[in-house]
Amino acid sequence: KDLTDVKMSLWLLGAALLGPVGGFYLPGLAPVSFCEEGNHQVPDCKTTIELFVNRLDSVESVLPYEYTAFDFCSDNTTNRPSENLGQVLFGERIEPSPYKFKFQKPAVCKKVCTKSYNSNDPPDKAKLDFLKKGMMLNYQHHWIVDNMPVTWCYDVEDGQKFCNPGFPIGCYVTETGRAKDACVVNSNFNEKDAFYIFNHVDITIYYHVVEHEQLGARLVAAKIEPKSFENSDDDNPDCSGGPKFLKNKHKGLFKIPYTYSVTFVEDKQICWASRWDYILESMPHTNIQWFSIMNSLVIVLFLSGMVAMIMLRTLHKDIARYNQMDSVEDAQEEFGWKLVHGDVFRPPKKGMLLSVFLGSGTQIFIMTLVTLFFACLGFLSPANRGALMTCAVVVWVLLGTPAGYVASRLYKSFGGEKWKTNVLLTAFLCPGIVFADFFLMNLILWGEGSSAAMPFGTLVAILALWFCVSVPLTFVGAYFGFKKTSIEHPVRTNQIPRQIPEQSFYTRPFPGIVMGGILPFGCIFIQLFFILNSIWSHQMYYMFGFLFLVFIILVITCSEATILLCYFHLCAEDYHWQWRSFLTSGFTAVYFIVYAVHYFFSKLQIAGLASTILYYGYTLIMALIFFLFSGTIGFFGCFWFVTKIYSVVKVD
Repeated sequence: KDLTDVKMSLWLLGAALLGPVGGFYLPGLAPVSFCEEGNHQVPDCKTTIELFVNRLDSVESVLPYEYTAFDFCSDNTTNRPSENLGQVLFGERIEPSPYKFKFQKPAVCKKVCTKSYNSNDPPDKAKLDFLKKGMMLNYQHHWIVDNMPVTWCYDVEDGQKFCNPGFPIGCYVTETGRAKDACVVNSNFNEKDAFYIFNHVDITIYYHVVEHEQLGARLVAAKIEPKSFENSDDDNPDCSGGPKFLKNKHKGLFKIPYTYSVTFVEDKQICWASRWDYILESMPHTNIQWFSIMNSLVIVLFLSGMVAMIMLRTLHKDIARYNQMDSVEDAQEEFGWKLVHGDVFRPPKKGMLLSVFLGSGTQIFIMTLVTLFFACLGFLSPANRGALMTCAVVVWVLLGTPAGYVASRLYKSFGGEKWKTNVLLTAFLCPGIVFADFFLMNLILWGEGSSAAMPFGTLVAILALWFCVSVPLTFVGAYFGFKKTSIEHPVRTNQIPRQIPEQSFYTRPFPGIVMGGILPFGCIFIQLFFILNSIWSHQMYYMFGFLFLVFIILVITCSEATILLCYFHLCAEDYHWQWRSFLTSGFTAVYFIVYAVHYFFSKLQIAGLASTILYYGYTLIMALIFFLFSGTIGFFGCFWFVTKIYSVVKVD
């Protein structure tokens, strides 16, 4: 099954790349028509609405669990929908549920099942304890109808509604009587040291009748309101009585009847194509996004002005003065960055490692660019579940050739000769570190029984993609890179390295590197907040247009900040620019780690050692990827600058 998912992911990417530009639907995203039972006027319409359940998660725990782990009412059928690679990586586990409705047939307090627990029976006690743990940590259901999330909409400040694509399984009132999480919504939830179970749901399904096309009705929204009822007869519930609660120290038999009610409402305002809008519009902070963009643009304009001033005024004067030096006496009076022309292209120390980092960074940069491009076109919207991660992984695998080519080409220009070591490190070093970290996190997830634990078959499939596709492509790229002639530099390198004069505090390597990462991080930190929210607070991320704009701003800022500092260091007669340019913009990743630590303590309520280790383990993976990505941008920006200025000045 896992290999089939990988093939399906490749097929989806191919369809996105090769499909026609207009008039198409992605697989699984075409509209589905519904009609009443017995209606034969609409061809191929469905009469039954199936409700699917996804894994449950919590903002207080990194560990998601499958729906069946909590012993809810389950469907006896085993025909689970196929999941793509991205869904498996994100821990999504979609299963059929016993909640099935006939279109246009309302139901009131319909029984699904009754679960019985005897606290004296160890298996039952374990199930009940796990359910209580889920309510204590505020685990949330995620239900799906017609590929739409079933949302729980409630009032927030300023009279606005917030639609959450999930709803809690229950809540807890502490021993002191303090209502936690969802218990605050009902004043009747007042029993101390008790768990209140949402054992009833009111489901409202909104549909839109397609006129003039005879296509029946299409579902445009599904909303839910969780409730709790203590029925007088658990075996024949009537959805009456007070809330259903379980005392923390309950002994003996305890029954939970699960019920639902469903109503259908016609909505003539929302059409099928815009049915996600009510969820996305309810999410706040769009104005903050614009503030972030404007803030970043101001930084870019400031840097661009500085770089333009250096390029057009200072450099122009320098080059004109250098080119007017005709006599030997004048040449002996050289100063500034021209003094180091015989050393500026001297191969750096640890050139092997730098070239490997740059090869991997190029691979990540192109992958990010391609993925964001498809996301902006709408291929990777929230409606196409798992598509974003699937696209990123598949594109990364197919970009082994550029990684091998860049690493080998630069390594050859550094004077390296160990081409076998270079290509092996390019293929295995950075991906190996990421995979080792990911595998350790997966072991923790396996140990905790989480649904996010990747199945062994999927791990084998990913290794197969890496070893059988990415590695051979890296070798192909390295072959062409070493076959090409070495990069020609505009000036010759002297045999004896020039002594670097003593540097002031501001032109020393470490202070420059620390200062260089501040401006790029200032451009992205607001966008970073929303990305971390989507990962750890389970909010939908859909503003790919903003993200693409921030990506462009980040590329410009990293390049300009590095070029600016590179010029100052060259003027101070320090010619070791290769590693410094990589680390200057790459140091943004250190600020990312600091921000992630701040986010963990200020925004998250994560509890437990396993969840904490998982948070920091995955954060380190993201930081390494960002380090390679931003460092590569800085290096190539500086490489272009240095090559440009020394190619337009006369050197004897």
